[in-house]
Amino acid sequence: KLNVNYLNIFFFINIMNTYDDVKEYYGKILESTSSLKTSACTMSNRPPDIILDILKKIPNEIKNKFYGCGSTIPMGIEGLNILDLGSGSGQDCYIASALVGENGYVIGVDMTDEQLEVANNHIEEYTNILEYKKPNMEFKQGYIECLDKLNISNNSVDIVISNCVVNLSPDKPKVI
Repeated sequence: KLNVNYLNIFFFINIMNTYDDVKEYYGKILESTSSLKTSACTMSNRPPDIILDILKKIPNEIKNKFYGCGSTIPMGIEGLNILDLGSGSGQDCYIASALVGENGYVIGVDMTDEQLEVANNHIEEYTNILEYKKPNMEFKQGYIECLDKLNISNNSVDIVISNCVVNLSPDKPKVI
């Protein structure tokens, strides 16, 4: 029994260290995509024209703080509810917001204060650009392993996306 307690403590400390490292890198060290310390995240194909057109409408600050690895957003999602795990600056949420239309909804979840601030700063502006009556996206601060603590109703999401973030989780089985 004593060994199990030590393992639990070790696991908890490991999780907290991982969270701290990820927050430090994505929230404080990176200033823009040019600050990335790896070139592992590249796209092999050009995104569809519809996504390229949407990207032109997204504020530059969001695009400059995007650290994903391409596009994880499927086509044909109009009217659906999307959950983005590890949304960062929100670029994928902003793209999805345009694709789901006024009758769909997008929720981004991230643990990094700095990234969430960028994502939230442009919601009203983007809502106006899309000519929507009200915002169809929101960002929640939290851990992707603990969605049950974020007031996201069961069976309220149609599609879950994540752009190279599950790999950063210290508890991948819980995310899945």
